[in-house]
Amino acid sequence: MTDGNRRDPRKDPRFEVDALADLTGTEILLNHKVCNISLGGICLQTQSLEEVGTVVDLVINFPELESTIAVKGEVVWVNREEPTDMGIRYVSLSEERKRTLRKYLQSMDDAR
Repeated sequence: MTDGNRRDPRKDPRFEVDALADLTGTEILLNHKVCNISLGGICLQTQSLEEVGTVVDLVINFPELESTIAVKGEVVWVNREEPTDMGIRYVSLSEERKRTLRKYLQSMDDAR
């Protein structure tokens, strides 16, 4: 995503998906819409926003793979205007979880 005046600092491509994720931070938030996802992070649409810097636990559901992954992330940005959403960067992603995520992202890329 670029606006002509700045470059997108993300190094991993983002994929818009039809998926849900559960989030545990200051509250337990279930079944939140995943707006987009990459190997580096995720954007969730939610009314219950966390503060930037909050460390959260995510469970991302991949119904096409019949799989889920649990990851720790840090909230790196928050949009408080409708539709409210927030960006979360993964802070610990094991090789096994990274493989599952890569497999899912590859299936999304192939479906384009």
